[in-house]
Amino acid sequence: MTTTAPPLAPPSAEEIARAKEIVGRISTAFSSRVVGQERLRTALLIALLSEGHVLLESVPGLAKTLAAATLSQTVEAKFSRIQCTPDLLPSDIIGTQVYDQRNHEFETQLGPVHANFVLLDEINRSSAKTQSAMLEAMQERQTSIAGHIHPLPRPFMVLATQNPIEEEGTYVLPHAQMDRFLLKEIVNYPSDGEELVVLERIEAGTLGPDHEVTRPVADPDDVIWLQELAKRVYVDPAIKRYIVALVQSTRNASQLLGPETGSYVEIGASPRASIAFLQASRAAALLLGRSYVTPEDVRELRHSILRHRLHLSFEALAEKVQPEMLVDALVRAVPSP
Repeated sequence: MTTTAPPLAPPSAEEIARAKEIVGRISTAFSSRVVGQERLRTALLIALLSEGHVLLESVPGLAKTLAAATLSQTVEAKFSRIQCTPDLLPSDIIGTQVYDQRNHEFETQLGPVHANFVLLDEINRSSAKTQSAMLEAMQERQTSIAGHIHPLPRPFMVLATQNPIEEEGTYVLPHAQMDRFLLKEIVNYPSDGEELVVLERIEAGTLGPDHEVTRPVADPDDVIWLQELAKRVYVDPAIKRYIVALVQSTRNASQLLGPETGSYVEIGASPRASIAFLQASRAAALLLGRSYVTPEDVRELRHSILRHRLHLSFEALAEKVQPEMLVDALVRAVPSP
């Protein structure tokens, strides 16, 4: 006979208040360096609290690297940046064994992936073999070097970037690896006012390569506490059924949207999408100071969770159909609780 563990107690009012205070400090410190980009900040915080990874897509120069480095500085965590190139080897990421002539033995040198925040810049420029080296790290939170397992630190988050406008010398991410990213966020250009603030901050010397966050406003233990608290955010069974129905709709698009529009979705989202909705909606509710998830929390995450998990047909790609349009149509077709 199988037994289920008793449900965790929802966060108390005192815990919610403490969580809001910690998140508020992190958000304020983040905004002191990164101008605008509120959606990016929210996506990074949701992924951090959900123990997930983020794929960022945009043209160069939109503060993706700055955002990742700033987040790590605010929580006093170790940050690594890996510039992906076609000649990058898996050992350049996870580490390797080096022969020590003094001791006449091999010693393990851990790679840059052994950090709390790992930025994989232009991940689609690395070869498929190197991309696959990240799968174990992202999914199992460990690396294997010469048959030995090396756990990754907590918290651990991968932020990968890719440039959608350059295709020469790039390798398309396999669907299995795309599925490992909790969220995919599209980073847009700043507004006129935000871009003006960037210029003013650079001119004043408060933004630039030499300016850093003056001091951390949290530590890794605070992040781990937030992650454990997010797991206790209450999700009603009706919300869970709604999540499953949304993900199932991507696999039955032709029935819901008609044969013409529905045929644009060749392969729907995997069960990882349902898990992502569950985890990310809990984190989103916690960021808003709630101890429970609402249907709106789930719908707000629809693009970030589903846009990279839908495999579109050749016709959809030829007609430049955006996955967000299909996701919106599917969400409208699923009754909300």
